[in-house]
Amino acid sequence: MKKIIYVPGKNPKPPADQHREQLLRCLLHGVKNINQEIAREIETADCFSLVAWNHHFYDTEQNIGKIIPWVNRLLSQDVFPESDIEAVRTVRYRLARTLYQVGDLLPWLIPLIPDERIKSSIQDTELYFRNHGDIACRVREIQKQPLRKAASKDDKVLLIGHSMGSIIAYDSLWELYHRENIERCVDCLLTIGSPLGMNYVQRRLVGLRDKQVPDYPGNIRTWVNISSRGDLVALDRSLANDFRGMVEQNNIESITDQQSGIYNHYRDEKGLNVHKSYGYLTNPVVAQTIADWWGTA
Repeated sequence: MKKIIYVPGKNPKPPADQHREQLLRCLLHGVKNINQEIAREIETADCFSLVAWNHHFYDTEQNIGKIIPWVNRLLSQDVFPESDIEAVRTVRYRLARTLYQVGDLLPWLIPLIPDERIKSSIQDTELYFRNHGDIACRVREIQKQPLRKAASKDDKVLLIGHSMGSIIAYDSLWELYHRENIERCVDCLLTIGSPLGMNYVQRRLVGLRDKQVPDYPGNIRTWVNISSRGDLVALDRSLANDFRGMVEQNNIESITDQQSGIYNHYRDEKGLNVHKSYGYLTNPVVAQTIADWWGTA
């Protein structure tokens, strides 16, 4: 059977069933614009599941009522304003990107970064890597449970990791491969808005930290990475070069980066948010990747 497993990014999320419903709405909306038949198959197959790790990490939940109006707005638009594109070309954006790059290379400067979103992203990632109270291990166990089940049934899995969820997905796959000998697990790993290209992150990944010769997971067949223009969390938008050792060591068939002309049009009361998962899932390039996988898996 085909399974689509979604790993959300950082920050508190709505209750799992409500969160899953909105994510699936966006995914189906995007795929319908590419291939209506495949969208119907995904919808009727009941194949979409959510790795609900956030409430364990943050001990709080988000009110879904604050999200639905903005998701409705996103799904109701066929044409998006040119201002969405111009917003990621501003001086303010370029300054924020520079600050993020500095924080990536010199983590001790993070407290001095004035942009709270950038600071929060780095600090939450640091909390995960510190594993205080065994939180990272518990989060990865939540991720590994559906992957073990799918592997035992020889299911074809599309694993979608958004933002920090891509870090959790990568670390979990490494542990399943190297510690549990699960050699066939994910048919396609799709990372969206991923910080895996950051030096700060790569130095702390399971299997890469304190290693002269990197150890990679070997249970991913293909990997597609997609990043939106202006997404500061995906600071280094190219992962194929950073993880080329996986291809060279025959751990994976291919790693592909998609970044040209990709825009995230999600808006809420704070304005344009080019990192938001709902906007990524409606993006035609993301939708095409999902449809292509479904059609060939």
